[in-house]
Amino acid sequence: MAWMDEARRYVCEVLAKHGALQFGIFKLTSGKMSPYYVDLRIIPSFPKVFKRICEIYLELAKDTVGLDTFDRIAGIPTAGIPFASVIAYQAEKPFLYIREEAKPHGRERSIEGILMPGERVLIIDDLITTGKSILRAARILRGEGAVVDNALVLLDREEGGSVALSREGIRLRSLMSITDAAQILYARGIISDENYKAILRQVKRASLQPEPQPKSQP
Repeated sequence: MAWMDEARRYVCEVLAKHGALQFGIFKLTSGKMSPYYVDLRIIPSFPKVFKRICEIYLELAKDTVGLDTFDRIAGIPTAGIPFASVIAYQAEKPFLYIREEAKPHGRERSIEGILMPGERVLIIDDLITTGKSILRAARILRGEGAVVDNALVLLDREEGGSVALSREGIRLRSLMSITDAAQILYARGIISDENYKAILRQVKRASLQPEPQPKSQP
């Protein structure tokens, strides 16, 4: 789709212009080490950019999922919540979010917002690495009776997240992979040859790691 090519170029330019893509040695939420880091948490600090990226998310939801295929939108803490809340508003869909920890008081809920059993929920996050955050959210939502079969992210770091989600019946929809982003940035002379190769090596290392085997039943 032509709009998607333009959107990918725009997001890549944003990553570079606003310092959302950094190179070095970083420890990710998953515990894995990485030679690069993508910080989309800074995007809401730039209102015009934030607005455009939320519009891109909405177009992605329309074209890859379909607005009539889900009833509510759920945001993943913390980076996914600002995006998900605006997208829900734009799509005129009820919004809810998953807490990082269940409240130790009151109703002791892990979900903030209204959810009825049988409702279809689209999960939205900023990016995906191993998929642990999205899977945790999906299990919590399903535990409350929700139907979860799609997740939407801007960027797939290609480190097993898509496969992990598919094992639990969730299809990942993303604007682009980190390989796509690296190729665009490198072709435009925005990142060096060394940094381009560092990203590709990280993706290759992830692809060579053995997949976790399901635990045998007693």
